[in-house]
Amino acid sequence: MELGRFLVSPAPHIRSGESTQRIMLDVIIALLPAMIAGVWFFGINAILVTAVAVVAAVASEAVMQKYVLKRPVTVSDLSAAVTGILIAFNVPATLPLWMVALGSIFAIVIVKQCFGGLGNNFINPALAARAFLLTSFAGDMTNWVAPGADAVAAATPLGLVKGAEAATQALPSLMDLFIGNVPGCIGETSAALLLLGGLYLVYRGVISIRIPASFIATVAVLTFLMGGFDASLAAYHVFAGGLFLGAIFMATDYSSSPMTPMGQIIMGIGCGLITVVIRFFGALPEGVSYSILLMNVATPLIDKFTIPKKFGGVKKSA
Repeated sequence: MELGRFLVSPAPHIRSGESTQRIMLDVIIALLPAMIAGVWFFGINAILVTAVAVVAAVASEAVMQKYVLKRPVTVSDLSAAVTGILIAFNVPATLPLWMVALGSIFAIVIVKQCFGGLGNNFINPALAARAFLLTSFAGDMTNWVAPGADAVAAATPLGLVKGAEAATQALPSLMDLFIGNVPGCIGETSAALLLLGGLYLVYRGVISIRIPASFIATVAVLTFLMGGFDASLAAYHVFAGGLFLGAIFMATDYSSSPMTPMGQIIMGIGCGLITVVIRFFGALPEGVSYSILLMNVATPLIDKFTIPKKFGGVKKSA
């Protein structure tokens, strides 16, 4: 009997049928509820900002790959579109459109393509773009408006908690925070719809619950302890700001987060700790973006110390 031929290759030997395009499509589907809420609360500006961010991200990736790097154009994998949506979610609806486009170009060209493209970026491109825009155009990036209002300036919930405005303005209710009827970035305000999208991603197997759960739980516990055992304040810090957006959709980025289960838990706890430190002691009212970026940088070190031991390895003699 003729023996069959086998192809010998290194581990891992498990192959997934999911493509990059399918995974990115799942992320877009998960982001749709929060996107609809952003349009509902902030009007047509939210549509324009999202459209410009996506078009600029896709176009810059195509141009960079075809004319600069001389590589195949891979915009059909939808990763650039996802980056564009996340950039739009991280900026106010009032941001000038040319700044939105600049943020997308920075994310794709500098953070993603200059480091080797999809899977090689060491920090999250959308958050890097947010940090770039906040540093370069702080005034425009903090020009918040109240939902449904026509250019009426308003402070974000975290800004009210931390700033002097709290003495003159009433804090939004926890229900308003949960559904998103508060000033803030286009996609970060509705904790309920972001949570719905996160549950969809967990169900589809796109993300693990480890990073979001440990991130959010750490913020909840630390704010409860540091806020004088005030449960309502802890709930406020959980639902306010970009915690759900960051924990679910950006801290879980494959290329910039740890691969090991223990490493993912460490990532979430570290993000939560840095977020709380910035919120309580930093100059900024919000710390989610910077906490994720800092833990992105620490990811290779986390993977190094949490990688499982080789099974069946031979111990070297002394």
